[in-house]
Amino acid sequence: MQPSSISGQGSAAGRRLGRLHVLTDVSLQQRYGHLELAQLALEGGAEVVQLRDKGTLPATQLIAVARAIARECEQRGARCVVNDHVDIALAAGVAGVHVGRGDPAPEHARRLLGPAALIGVTVHDEEELRAAMAGPADYLGVGPVFGTTSKETGLPPLGLEGLARLARATSVPVIAIGGITPERVAEVLAAGAYGVAVLGGVCLAADPVAATAAYLRALPPAPGRAP
Repeated sequence: MQPSSISGQGSAAGRRLGRLHVLTDVSLQQRYGHLELAQLALEGGAEVVQLRDKGTLPATQLIAVARAIARECEQRGARCVVNDHVDIALAAGVAGVHVGRGDPAPEHARRLLGPAALIGVTVHDEEELRAAMAGPADYLGVGPVFGTTSKETGLPPLGLEGLARLARATSVPVIAIGGITPERVAEVLAAGAYGVAVLGGVCLAADPVAATAAYLRALPPAPGRAP
């Protein structure tokens, strides 16, 4: 099975989707702030940095951090995405958001952020997949694939078979997440994923730059990006 192609309903010229998404986190580790983690991930070659803050920072600080990460991403030719908080993305001028259960609808995000924004939607099962495909999703964050030690989802792992089942049912690019190591990237892509999203694999690594680079080496280059 070939990795999903970039042909989602919301896709538009110039909205490039990288294969390696790195999520920042300051709840599971306190060595680095969001901006520092973003800088380390970008140094390692991350193509998308997702700012993921679960209530740690007040809105004013989160807006400032989002702006700073977006600037760093722009300088590196990468994309910045804000997890959950469409209002923060709008206030910070970040043209990217990832939403899941209980978050604002993707349609709402598209109206606020505009046609060029990158919109990701979390998917765990067929029902969520159908709902996401009916909206303006540019990519689907599918998982957890192998489970995760970095965050509590309360959801059983999909496994490669579950990932493949969901990937076959959509033409929207699939970004797989959940317990994916560099050694397992090849089988995740073979199951139909276009790319991978990583949280603990980078944020909790002894060397986040080297960890990011290891994931990047395991992935084919995204279209429009030099090998």
